[in-house]
Amino acid sequence: MANDLIKKEDGVVDQYGNGVSLSDILAEEMDGLTPSFERIKIPAGGGVAFEVPGDDPESPDLVKELKAVILYHHPINCYYKEEYTGGNNPPDCGSMDGHVGIDVETGEIKQCAECEFNKFGTGKNGAKACKQKRRIYIMKQGEALPTILSLPTGSLSEFSKYVMRLLSKGKKTNSVVTKFTLKKAQNAGGINYSQAMFAVDRELSLVELENIKKMSDQVKALAMKVTVLDEE
Repeated sequence: MANDLIKKEDGVVDQYGNGVSLSDILAEEMDGLTPSFERIKIPAGGGVAFEVPGDDPESPDLVKELKAVILYHHPINCYYKEEYTGGNNPPDCGSMDGHVGIDVETGEIKQCAECEFNKFGTGKNGAKACKQKRRIYIMKQGEALPTILSLPTGSLSEFSKYVMRLLSKGKKTNSVVTKFTLKKAQNAGGINYSQAMFAVDRELSLVELENIKKMSDQVKALAMKVTVLDEE
């Protein structure tokens, strides 16, 4: 099989993972800088199109379906004393692994499992004041760098179901091309929100798997260096 180009039965050529070292790319251009990957945003209010970064940073593309490989994913927690109203304000307390949080003002280290704000009833409509989310690093076809997709609390159950379906078949999230879509859902308080849905588009070839595995390992090593800011 030539290089990293994988021909499918319908004649379409797919490429996931080009064998380029993420560390080499960042070392050349990002020396002394903090890596900050572009983000795909899930809209509020039940919208069914992702906001995907395009050529114009002020005008993202609206895309109803994404196909990408999940390189790595991990939990994050964000707590705001005042209700979040948008922008790039950092959370008052944030956790990059869903287990240990850091109070931004005091620097105090907190155990998320024991935190009072990690209990139901401390937030609006009986929810938790500290929001549990999932940061997903995805690799779109033909791209050299991953993009971040942050799953809000309302999408975590569907993602959990998807991961379990893969595991039941002996697959991991970085061994398939995942199709991402959105549907309009409603919470217990009657508020509409956008819920992410997941399905397998196809399995990766052996060549793609080899390249993706290398990229996944590099992204995992970098993940904790990426700030928890602007996660909304």
